[in-house]
Amino acid sequence: MDSLKQESGIEKKNKVLSRVHAAFEAIAVLVPLAPLRLSPIVVQRMPLTYSKGPEILMYVENMLKLESGAIGEIVGVTMLPAIVDRLIELDVEIGWDGLLQEDAKGIFEMELEDAEFADGDGDDNMPAAEYLNRKSLEGNTIAEKLDSLIELTFLHLESCQSSGRLSEVFDVLVRSFQRTILNAYKSKFNQFVVFYACALDPEDCGEKFAMVLTEMFLSNVNPPNTRMSAVAYLASYLSRAKFVSAALVASILQRLVDWCLNYCKSHDSIMNPRAHQVFYSGCQALMYLLCFRLRSLMDAPRLKMQLLNMPMEPILQHKLNPLKVCLPTVVVEFLRQAKAAKLFMTSESFAFDDMLESDLLRAFGGIDRLDMFFPFDPCLLKKSESYIRPHFARWSKIKCDGADDDEFSESGSDASDDEFADMNENDTIEDDMTVSVQAGLDFNPDLNRMSITPKNKSLLHFQQQNARMPARIRPSTSPESL
Repeated sequence: MDSLKQESGIEKKNKVLSRVHAAFEAIAVLVPLAPLRLSPIVVQRMPLTYSKGPEILMYVENMLKLESGAIGEIVGVTMLPAIVDRLIELDVEIGWDGLLQEDAKGIFEMELEDAEFADGDGDDNMPAAEYLNRKSLEGNTIAEKLDSLIELTFLHLESCQSSGRLSEVFDVLVRSFQRTILNAYKSKFNQFVVFYACALDPEDCGEKFAMVLTEMFLSNVNPPNTRMSAVAYLASYLSRAKFVSAALVASILQRLVDWCLNYCKSHDSIMNPRAHQVFYSGCQALMYLLCFRLRSLMDAPRLKMQLLNMPMEPILQHKLNPLKVCLPTVVVEFLRQAKAAKLFMTSESFAFDDMLESDLLRAFGGIDRLDMFFPFDPCLLKKSESYIRPHFARWSKIKCDGADDDEFSESGSDASDDEFADMNENDTIEDDMTVSVQAGLDFNPDLNRMSITPKNKSLLHFQQQNARMPARIRPSTSPESL
């Protein structure tokens, strides 16, 4: 295998593989049903998760070559899903436990969130936690294999785009996503295969993926966990994908708001996170999405007016009380930006009643669901991240661009600053935020986290100081003032 890394070895390998695939094609001409026999054999003989890296890489390379070759129309629908399945197996095998034990020893007591580290290879600066977590994966053979395989898949998607096949390949990829990735436990990186395909063709694949996720959430036929995962992927995707237009975001936002409003009208009951988890997941997705995309929506007059006319007040002040159930960090950041944009007027405040965030989250879907809420966290795999980076919106960049809240509007706000006085200025979304973890929980506080999980000091602020925030909000009656 080492000889294949040399130039002469690579040339020899390519000649041999070309002959092998030419033989497959010749056999298919003579025996048209042969590819149907070949496909299950190739899948069954795939190297296992713990096979050597070069072995599994070469095997997957040939599977992708079959998918794009002359017999690809027959075997293609089998090759790509099989590769995705193997990627998932590698993904969930990455050992997070050691990182959990190390992190639990006090790394979160260090205030590193404001520090930035430069990658040794000259990458752009990144948040401290992301830098440390990426460094912790160095030497992890499974992570390195996964990274190389995802890169290989990215290159295949690029070749599909060049040959005009990306749309049909994407359809196969989306079906595989719905079948496996969407509900895969602790899957952290495989979703970026779909993300990159969308980035290569935003107008077709990018929009199609968003609509698939939207329909999955809105459909009552799907089980609750699937719907929660779908809206989590949707919010995370629309928030992170630079290539998604503000018009598409507004369109999907309108559908989510309409669904939440109809849900409120048909459920005249009190707050119950467990009974209404799909509703709360939808509300949280709305607020999370606006944390990232509010500025781009407000910058377009037509979309700004559409946003102002969305009936969010009846949803957020309903007796189901999503502002109390959804993540405090999301709620605080959403309200902070809404106030700055003069989007809402505040009227009343409420206390969190000393409810611990961890209790709310467990009721919201269980500790095992946490890692699925915002799946498109910054990618920690070095080679894969280099492909994703140009298309990926980091919170630190968005926060920097919107640092001056006054830029939202030149006019004053009817909202009283006193009603926001109890908000901690530091309680805002960051890519490297982490959550405090109780002893004995098998949950990684960073790598199995949502991208906006609060820091310890945020939790202490809510728990010890009874942080208050508006319980009722209503749109401004004077859009022109915005």
